[in-house]
Amino acid sequence: MLNQRFINIAARRYPLELTLVVSLGLLYGPLLWHWVDGWLHKSISIQHEYFSHGLLGLPFAAYIAWGQRGQWRRLPDRCHPLGPILVLGAAAGYSSGLSDWVNLSLPLMLTGLCLGLKGLAGLRLQAMVLLLVALATPTQAPYLIEPYALPLQRFIASVAGFLLVQGGIDVQVDQIYLLVNGQQVEVAPHCAGLKMLFTSLYVALMLIYWTGLWRSWLQTTLFLVGTGGISVVGNIVRNALLSYFHGTGQTGAFHWLHESWGGDLYSALMLLSLIGIVQLIQRYVPPSLSLQMTDEDLL
Repeated sequence: MLNQRFINIAARRYPLELTLVVSLGLLYGPLLWHWVDGWLHKSISIQHEYFSHGLLGLPFAAYIAWGQRGQWRRLPDRCHPLGPILVLGAAAGYSSGLSDWVNLSLPLMLTGLCLGLKGLAGLRLQAMVLLLVALATPTQAPYLIEPYALPLQRFIASVAGFLLVQGGIDVQVDQIYLLVNGQQVEVAPHCAGLKMLFTSLYVALMLIYWTGLWRSWLQTTLFLVGTGGISVVGNIVRNALLSYFHGTGQTGAFHWLHESWGGDLYSALMLLSLIGIVQLIQRYVPPSLSLQMTDEDLL
């Protein structure tokens, strides 16, 4: 009863907004469900799995948009010429039937609506929401980036091999391959941590917004560098463990960390460590560096 009353009030006060929300839900609800189902059950392509951080980012984007609804209503109605063009482009992409174009039509549609309804002011207000949606939209971008990950794969294989040698394990490293007791493990692009790096940077972006760290370029830069470092170090340790498990015949442990919930737990712990990094930066790093010069320095 209360829900029905709320809907009736919203329909009378904000008919355009409600119509847009319902229309977007009908158009993109099935697409979003396809994404979520593929991310949760790993029934989607490997390239699309790179964007599973959308499970965190899309609800957060919706939360931000909901919290800014009052500011949105107070903005004057103003149509930017680019708005209708983007909406038409999104409609063409959606109706094309091509996977990537259908996916990309969502951020294009939302951007076009912001520009078409509230102009540049609306775009600025919803910039973070649109960025989170765009970076969670599955595309073939990881497929284009993977060929350039070879130096990272070699680095991870070399350091992981070094760690295993320090533990007394007989290991040979050949480019991106680790050979332990005759068992070979490949540090593939996916295993080199590209997905984890994307996820870590995406979560870091959410934390930067949530904590207000974006107000300081120094703190933001240090946090992003630390995030990249945590991701690389974490994947070195993970590949060393996988090589050890595979080379010593511990098949159960290998599959647990590689394909089962052990890998998800490992990733979750890495992401949780980002919260600690944020707190350390906020506590010990000043928002900016100011150089104070005395009269003696000037002389």
